[in-house]
Amino acid sequence: MKILADAHIPYLKGVIEQFGEVEYLPGNMFTKESIKDKDALIVRTVTHFGEEILDGSNVKIICSATIGFDHIDTEYCNTNNIAWRTAPGCNANSVEQYVTASLLYLAKKYNFNLTDKTIGIVGVGNVGSKVEIACKKLGMRVLLNDPPREKSEDSSGFVDIETIKRESNFITFHTPLVKTGKYKTFHLADDKFFDEVLSRPFIINAARGGVTSNNSLKKAIRSSKISGAVIDCWENEPEIDCELLELVDIATPHIAGYSADGKWTATRMSIENLIDFFNLQVSPEYLEIPHPIEPIIDLQSNIEEDQLSHSVWHTYNPVKESELLKLNPQKFYWFRSNYPLRREYHAYSVVNTTNPIKVLLENLGFNV
Repeated sequence: MKILADAHIPYLKGVIEQFGEVEYLPGNMFTKESIKDKDALIVRTVTHFGEEILDGSNVKIICSATIGFDHIDTEYCNTNNIAWRTAPGCNANSVEQYVTASLLYLAKKYNFNLTDKTIGIVGVGNVGSKVEIACKKLGMRVLLNDPPREKSEDSSGFVDIETIKRESNFITFHTPLVKTGKYKTFHLADDKFFDEVLSRPFIINAARGGVTSNNSLKKAIRSSKISGAVIDCWENEPEIDCELLELVDIATPHIAGYSADGKWTATRMSIENLIDFFNLQVSPEYLEIPHPIEPIIDLQSNIEEDQLSHSVWHTYNPVKESELLKLNPQKFYWFRSNYPLRREYHAYSVVNTTNPIKVLLENLGFNV
């Protein structure tokens, strides 16, 4: 079997070789010629896989180490007998960590308590559900909007988008990018959307760039229709809008789901998809995730009201990445491809804290 894999997918080298002949290339160097004789591709979202690159190839399956699949022309693949697989839910905890860290930053920057605020979650799949749980633990009022789920589950636990716009202090998007149809999400947050928000919410996009309109976001921020924005996913990546970059509170290079834990899970799921498709009788030994440099969080010198944010930011602080991106927007792809080790809460132990912060940290997933 011949496999072509994205060179920037971690924890793959040294594992996938037992399945056949493996070649590694950066994701932006995948070409029609380079994939032509390959049986399987292991990819990220960097390259679009459609007729223009797949026509005439030997590719039988595309395994994407991502939750989304808008970089795959699924209709073309289905028509041409090319299987495609993703890794749903692989980075849900990582995105929750990103959103939680961002919420805590906004609360400190603008001097308010999250317990007094309402968050509207648009898209309540694997990621949105994790964000829901975390926000409830933080004491926030949570509104859920997910029309496909609401219809399929006949559930009363959801609200319409009008309620989200009317009552939310934060609106966070966790939908796939759907460009047509009843459940279209492309430019869901457009001029009309921002004209109808009533509580000057903060906008968080850690889903797909096209869910929020660049131009609409800029106008909404400048006219104070919204209080600010946290943007991880951008239209036209990696050529991002530098005007919008300067306007938002936090700007990151599409890395909300880039914890080492999430990447490891995505790689494992991609390998399992390959094994399942080719019916391989193999039990691979996966690589271990490195331990964090400072796994102990000592809160002895922190007052109680700062202990939660200090602990979360010890594991991950998006502000540092925002500062780097704002200084070097041309390095968007480089930042993604050279991402440092980031571990989730469970890799850390917290000492010298007391209730109720102790209970909250334990509920979030820290070792206390």
